[in-house]
Amino acid sequence: LNEAEYKGKKVELGKPKRGGGGKSYVYVRDPKTGNVKKVSFGSSMPDAMGDSDAARARRKSFGDRHQCAKKHDRTKPGYWSCRATKFFGRNISGWW
Repeated sequence: LNEAEYKGKKVELGKPKRGGGGKSYVYVRDPKTGNVKKVSFGSSMPDAMGDSDAARARRKSFGDRHQCAKKHDRTKPGYWSCRATKFFGRNISGWW
């Protein structure tokens, strides 16, 4: 089931979206409580999305620094920040 209700409106679960000010958000169901929660994540700076060598190095550095390979909890912003480039147009092989 990919659809749920959050504060009275129907939302799609697990599908990140761009929010105001450049930040992103996603709705997920918390497995402990069963409630839907909104997780905000990311930066308003789009630097990591480029195709240049510098952007690739920046993404790799971010992944190493934040230990992205170890993040598995979908209710935390770190999980979604580590996978933001995949969801927003860059399907890069590696830990995400």
